[in-house]
Amino acid sequence: MTTGQHPPDELSDFADLIRDEQEYADRRSAIDPRVRRARRRRGWIITAVVFALLFGTAGGYVGWALTAPVAAPAAVSRTPAVPPSAAATLTLPTTGASAISVAGGEVYLGPGASGIWATSGTDEPRSIASITKLITALVILDARPLADAGDPGPTITFDKADHDLYDKYYVMGATIAAMPTGSTMSLRDALATMLIPSASNYAEAVSTWAFGSQGAFLSATRRWLAANGLAGTTIVEPTGISASNTSTPSDLITLGKLAAANPTIAQIVATPSLSLPGPGGMSSTNGLLGTNGITGLKTGNLGENSYNLLYSATLDVGAAEPLTVIGVVLGGATRESVNLDVVRTLNSIRAGFHQVPVVASGLEVGSYSTPWGSTARLIVADDASIFTWSDTPITITMDTTMPKTYRDGEVVGSLTWTAGPNTVSVPLKVDGSIVPPTDWWRLTHPAELGEE
Repeated sequence: MTTGQHPPDELSDFADLIRDEQEYADRRSAIDPRVRRARRRRGWIITAVVFALLFGTAGGYVGWALTAPVAAPAAVSRTPAVPPSAAATLTLPTTGASAISVAGGEVYLGPGASGIWATSGTDEPRSIASITKLITALVILDARPLADAGDPGPTITFDKADHDLYDKYYVMGATIAAMPTGSTMSLRDALATMLIPSASNYAEAVSTWAFGSQGAFLSATRRWLAANGLAGTTIVEPTGISASNTSTPSDLITLGKLAAANPTIAQIVATPSLSLPGPGGMSSTNGLLGTNGITGLKTGNLGENSYNLLYSATLDVGAAEPLTVIGVVLGGATRESVNLDVVRTLNSIRAGFHQVPVVASGLEVGSYSTPWGSTARLIVADDASIFTWSDTPITITMDTTMPKTYRDGEVVGSLTWTAGPNTVSVPLKVDGSIVPPTDWWRLTHPAELGEE
């Protein structure tokens, strides 16, 4: 027999003892009702405890699952691409020489625009013909200034020598206007007769009156040119009938600015026609005056391939303020070709300013999504375009904030475009709504609960 094991007889005796005890208890229970009730009571208590434990745990989970926080919707955004902007094509004359200055457009065209912004041909001196009369008028007014644009100034009486100038310039084929001996005229009206129909006899008569002689006038003119930095300009007589009166495109831009800044001259050269005692009715030689924004200044020609125009223009391009243009064309084939070149140049400047569409309403630029499958879009709320010049670079900035309600229409940011001095912004909004998870999703996704 192995140590620690009960002999078969002893095990049998022990089992018999247990059965006897159980039979005894059963007999007691059968005999004593109190024992039977006590046993049933213990059974119910054990059962109740088991069910309480089971249902108490389940109830706690349900309560937690239905109220536990969930993570905020995941947000994805993407800044839209900036559309390319078409480059402007500036149209300048292909013959002769030209230059143009644009004031008021520096923020678009660059800081040098109000100097000389664009040129064609060379900057060498060329004959300027009757543009000379603009210099003559400015030199006269420098010596005999008028108080303002409406000041008639002193009265000039024309004598026999002045009257003879009519025949002199008639023979030379220059433009002339009647100047009867003994007739009188205010300085302002005499300057108007010199500039509007470009009467050469008035240019010589008035310049002689102002300085006493042509020699004195030419000396004063040289001083005036030097004082105003017009080193590329040469004047040998007051009318422009001589091809030796020359200037450069760059000098003439400066001259144009000086003329436009003088109230008397600016008002005269903007006048398309007038009628005065003596010379009678007169019309401007500038056929563009009053069209295409042209406000002045002076024509000049000495025949084929020597047509010139120094012009000023107020150009409305859609910017906050109109642009002020001073331009010159020298050496054009005909008056018509010069006018056409000027119109093309101005139109090409206008066309270079444009509204660039940058976004359309409804464009999706982001989205929101949740683990339980609810989604919404982030969209642009309005159309937008930006005003700019040519292919000026356009930059874009996107600013967003997290939604508070995730409801359709909630504004949650903006897109801003910048081009030169201009900016435009549009709001971003939620398209669609994020709805809460269902109870069933909460009960079946415990691992995704409890995060905010």
